[in-house]
Amino acid sequence: MPLEGVDDVFRALDLVGVFANAVLGGVIARRERLDPIGFATLAVLSGLGGGIIRDVLLQHGPPVALTDYAYLATAFAGAAATYLVTVEGSLWDRVWPVVDAVALGCWASAGAARTLAVGLGWLPAVLLGVVTAVGGGAVRDIVLRRVPGVLGGNTLYATAALAGAGVLVLLRQSGHPTAGSLAGLVVGAGLCLLARWRGWILPSADAWSPSRVVPPRYRGRLRRRAAGRARRHGRHVEPASPPHPSEEP
Repeated sequence: MPLEGVDDVFRALDLVGVFANAVLGGVIARRERLDPIGFATLAVLSGLGGGIIRDVLLQHGPPVALTDYAYLATAFAGAAATYLVTVEGSLWDRVWPVVDAVALGCWASAGAARTLAVGLGWLPAVLLGVVTAVGGGAVRDIVLRRVPGVLGGNTLYATAALAGAGVLVLLRQSGHPTAGSLAGLVVGAGLCLLARWRGWILPSADAWSPSRVVPPRYRGRLRRRAAGRARRHGRHVEPASPPHPSEEP
């Protein structure tokens, strides 16, 4: 059944994202030494997962991956290509970041475009663009009982998706739908590749914790004040450990 409410550029981007993510899922399935059924399942889930999550959240009819057979055919084509052709070695190590970045850019752009097409505003469009971009990889990692890579902080993956979806929304809202779709792809994929090649990462959560923001010489003083307030309100307070010499007032 044809997809309604979106243009051909959206559909092309969505299908390219499906194929690329299916290839990535197939490569990981081969490295995990899965049998042919497990291989096909992981590759197809990787290829369709982001779009299905997006459409379920939109609640605007059945997921297009289940009603438009081009999606299923594209996912199975990506799985079959990866199963029949061994994609390993130094060449693949250079190619797969590009495939991953293209998949992210396509889905960030397509997810935001699909959300705008059903009548939602710019903020849901940006958010669902990110969800679509990271959804396939998250489903793949959950099936393999891994922490989703997008949560690992090893690349600016979600940040690149956010940038791509944001550019698409900005240009589409300005009356440039085709340019917005292509710009979202280029910005999302380009930032993802640049971050990977340059080694850009987000700081760990510990780096943002209040204990690291407060200078060391003030931490002991803040702990003593908190303990004094607790005693005045009749709460039991465990004895505080002696402050480090650098934390003395």
